[in-house]
Order: sequence, then structure tokens, then C-alpha cells
Amino acid sequence: MIKLDFEKMGGLIPAVIQDCETNEVLMVAFMDEKTLNLTLETGKTWFFSRSRNKYWMKGEESGNTQDVQEVLTDCDADTVVIKVRQNGPAACHTGNRSCFYVKWEDGKWVEHSNPLFDPAQVYK
Repeated sequence: MIKLDFEKMGGLIPAVIQDCETNEVLMVAFMDEKTLNLTLETGKTWFFSRSRNKYWMKGEESGNTQDVQEVLTDCDADTVVIKVRQNGPAACHTGNRSCFYVKWEDGKWVEHSNPLFDPAQVYK
């Protein structure tokens, strides 16, 4: 029986959130045992915010929730991949579809930003 190892990294594990249809990586966040259980019970993604020191459900402010389709763990049982159906246009709080819109090009980081909503209007 597999048991996730939350203690290896101080009670949190990385959660890679991936679009279930395109396999695009939408975001990476952290989960503890409570948020993983909430995710499994509700079918919505829940995380622990290290900067705000609180639990949060993806989309609770923006409405851009995520419906869980599949949950996988790696061979070390210390990371999860959660395949989701993204509700709303964007997973990133910047308004971009994915949090991964900055690319290393010609020796520097270049933003390829195409916000799908205005964060100032959503997060007041």
C-alpha cells in the first residue's frame, strides 16, 4: 500500500496541476494531507499557501476552479500530479492560462504573456 510522504519536505508535497486534455502544466502548488483529502473529497483542487499561511481552493476568488479528473503520485510518493478540467479561462492569478508563460531565450527570461482576464478586476 502506498502512503504519501508528507514529512520529507516538512509536511508539504508539490502538486503539479495539468490540463487533462492537453497535458499542459497549468501550475504547481503545495498540498498537505488536509488539502489533498479536501481535493479527493470535493473533486476541486485545494492547496496550502506558504506565503499567506492558509488553505485555499483554486478559483475561490476568481471563479476559475479546477475539476479533478485523475490523481497520480511518483515512485517516491512525495509529489502528486493532478489532471484537471480547468473552469474559466485561466489557471494563473496573473490572468494567463498557465503560470508557465516565462521562457528562457537568448540568455534571458522573456515573458510570453497573454492575460485572459484583468487580475485587478478579479482580485480586489
